[in-house]
Amino acid sequence: MKTEDLIGMLARDASPVPTRVGERRFAIALVIGVLLALAWVQTAFGIRADLGQVMATPAFWQKVAMPLAVAATGLIVVFRLGHPGARMNGWWLGVWLPVSLLWIWAAAVLWMAEPQARMPLVLGSTWRTCVFNVTATSLPIGAALLWALRGLAPTRPVLTGAAAGWLAGAVGACVYALHCPEMAAPFVAIWYVLGMGMSAALGAWAGRSWLRW
Repeated sequence: MKTEDLIGMLARDASPVPTRVGERRFAIALVIGVLLALAWVQTAFGIRADLGQVMATPAFWQKVAMPLAVAATGLIVVFRLGHPGARMNGWWLGVWLPVSLLWIWAAAVLWMAEPQARMPLVLGSTWRTCVFNVTATSLPIGAALLWALRGLAPTRPVLTGAAAGWLAGAVGACVYALHCPEMAAPFVAIWYVLGMGMSAALGAWAGRSWLRW
């Protein structure tokens, strides 16, 4: 069969692609991933009993501002990476700028704190488990995002997987914050970011195989 004949046959059999398929896959993935992450946090750790009171304080929203901002911009980056030829147009800056601002804020907090108070601000009481907990909370979100991306056409599987893992880490950090008692900026700047980084590393490893055509 000639190439022209094959192309013509495929064109005749082609059916219209439904619109907004990618957006629907991402929406489904995020809803399922977040619900599973919430179930994990509730089962493994429990939601803070005083969450309603804590959420009424500025400190809580300062704590989750970084992962929320990363999640908002990271979603756009990951979605565009799933489409060949889509341009980032500076969206990468939105992925890293919130972290950079948090680091600056954390450094200022440590600089203004008394010397004997600096280590407690960094370590809190849960530093040994925070990175694992954030990463574990991110796993169902990351798996759901990789499922969504498999229905698209990413051309850079490792980078796309890493970006999806970073996004999952940010969303997972927000979910884990519903349990976490730590509120200090230096703690969040170190241990939450490390947890998000671990999630990104796992995403890059998984994307190498799962997102390859």
